[in-house]
Amino acid sequence: MSWDFKFGIEEEYFVNDARKRDIAKGKLKEFFDACRDQVSGDIQPEMLEPQLEIATKPSLELSEARAQLADLRSSVGVVARDYNLSIMASGTHPLAVWSRVRANQTQPRYGKVMHDLQMLGSRTVLCGMHVHVEVPDPAMRVDIMNRIQPYLPLLLALSTSSPFWQAQRTGLLGYRLAAYRELPRTGFPDLFENERDYQRYIDTLVAARAIENSSYVWWVIRPSLKHPTLELRVADSCTRVDDTIAIAALYRCLVRRLSLDPKLNAGQTGASRAINDENGWRAQRYGIHGSFVDEKTRTAKPIRDLLDETIDLVAEDAKELGCERELDLARWIVARGTSADRQLTLYTEAVGRGLSNRDALAGVVDWLCAETVGELPVRH
Repeated sequence: MSWDFKFGIEEEYFVNDARKRDIAKGKLKEFFDACRDQVSGDIQPEMLEPQLEIATKPSLELSEARAQLADLRSSVGVVARDYNLSIMASGTHPLAVWSRVRANQTQPRYGKVMHDLQMLGSRTVLCGMHVHVEVPDPAMRVDIMNRIQPYLPLLLALSTSSPFWQAQRTGLLGYRLAAYRELPRTGFPDLFENERDYQRYIDTLVAARAIENSSYVWWVIRPSLKHPTLELRVADSCTRVDDTIAIAALYRCLVRRLSLDPKLNAGQTGASRAINDENGWRAQRYGIHGSFVDEKTRTAKPIRDLLDETIDLVAEDAKELGCERELDLARWIVARGTSADRQLTLYTEAVGRGLSNRDALAGVVDWLCAETVGELPVRH
């Protein structure tokens, strides 16, 4: 191809009161100011006050992106400790109650969004992980957005880190998107005929003043407004850096494969989109332990088999992009479980020892915070 498939990663984190293990409510302005002064990197506030987002610089090497992520997590974690805070990478917060979380008042954009969304905006106590991959041609971005959709449930299943909501076990491995889909313009995008069809949709909403621009479209994948990239948004915020890197590598390889092979997944229909959406639900419900509906064979295939097939499909791309080892990390996720699996194991063991629901969830938060910054859990 005539470009290098540069990529960047964005991760959203919760900011916690380190002692209470719940969402932080004070010292946040001072904390954010200190992060900007002391940490080298892109750190931004989010729509709700106790959230932040970090972003890596565009990279060609997964090892470089991994080093950036590890450094940003560790550095922000150090600053957080100075304010008796902690950061946590997880799709939902095990203990937070949305009605007690304050909106961010410092950014005009977020004020407009919250005014539009009302209570739905207040309920987005959620953190995701986004991956941008370079696709310079706008028409190709829309075409790949259509054809990559069958793989999105797999990327979601590998990232699941949101089994709890409002201090309750949800029964899902990835609850985040269930809450997020309360918002308009979320979920899987429609299958657009071409780039002109997509642009007609955006231009019509903007002209009608329904949205300001395409950044108000929050699908699980979308063409970026600011960058010449296709932005993956389906994944939960991954607690482990290795999981983030594995998903970024697999997504990048898939974008390259679809760029090189325009016939791959061409001609998707309304039925195809509905099946993709069904598999998205199955990823939320069962994580890596479920199966997906295969449109071609009309069978249900285990996640492990589909991952193997997908890695085989992009083997050449992984070799060209130098990320074969990172794809092996995706197999390791299936072997040892996602963040959601670990959270549920810790919770179940704690309840089995006689701990209360809150104390069991506090132990989960301890693990999440320690794993996020690469430290051993603190025992209280």
